[in-house]
Amino acid sequence: MSKPEKQASPQAVRLDKWLWAARFFKTRSICKDAIDGGKVTYNGSKGKASRNVEVGALVGIRIGWDEKVVEIKAISEQRRGAPEAQLLYEETPESVEKRAKRALENKSFGGRIMSDHKPNKKERRDIKQLKKDIFSDLD
Repeated sequence: MSKPEKQASPQAVRLDKWLWAARFFKTRSICKDAIDGGKVTYNGSKGKASRNVEVGALVGIRIGWDEKVVEIKAISEQRRGAPEAQLLYEETPESVEKRAKRALENKSFGGRIMSDHKPNKKERRDIKQLKKDIFSDLD
């Protein structure tokens, strides 16, 4: 009597593998870290790296200051070129509108909300001048 062979469904792909194939992250380990860190949601709830994805599911992805909500259109476990990877998902109109609004807000504030680096010499001079202007108005 032979053992029944397990047939892997080609449509059963893990969330971390799909994110990697869709080129949201460079490596699967970075995908897993992002998922474990709460930066990825699956259908509105916290994602798990081992969860199998389904067509039509909504995936929320936060990378840096950007936050995208995409709908899964196709499933792939192979990483291909960017034009092919973009066919795997479609960003929701609400997400596009929200990101455009946030970009406009950032632009109106001079493009800087919070710095991820130490101020350089020019930035330090600007900060000192701003403090001087603020405190001279208080006197």
